Amino acid sequence: MENNFEIVTASEADFDSIWPMFHEVVQGGDTYVYAPNITKEDAKKVWFAPNFYTYVLKEKGIVAGAYVIRPNHRDLGSHISNAAYVVDKKYRGRGYGKAMGMHSFIEAVKHGYKAMQFNYVISTNEVAIELWKNIGFQVIGIVPEAHQHQKLNRLVDIYIMHKQLV
Repeated sequence: MENNFEIVTASEADFDSIWPMFHEVVQGGDTYVYAPNITKEDAKKVWFAPNFYTYVLKEKGIVAGAYVIRPNHRDLGSHISNAAYVVDKKYRGRGYGKAMGMHSFIEAVKHGYKAMQFNYVISTNEVAIELWKNIGFQVIGIVPEAHQHQKLNRLVDIYIMHKQLV
């Protein structure tokens, strides 16, 4: 497949393109911990802070996806990164999630991170779990009934997933 995209560092001005994608994803209540009715102002805090690194994937100049790398914990745990990813629904199925995942590993190492950990992968999000496992993540823990699944109207487990980077 021809590489018709680029991944570049985002500016806060890019949030106007990230917001609709993020909002659409969290509204379902089945892929992220964030409230389905999160405000645009609160969502911006998920993507932009002084110690966060945000990137956008552009196809022909249009933002088709985004990801953010941030510390998983502060101080003595700050060598482990955390990340969040979104792909616009119009651009799904093109491998952009995987491309951003692989790109995020390189960028995380550049920023001094030794590993990446996802603390809240909803067990019913099979597409994400398969992707993360395919690019090297392992499930290192399960938290029973930790997520209030909005579509299933019941509690479901979450996974803690980890990948060593260096």
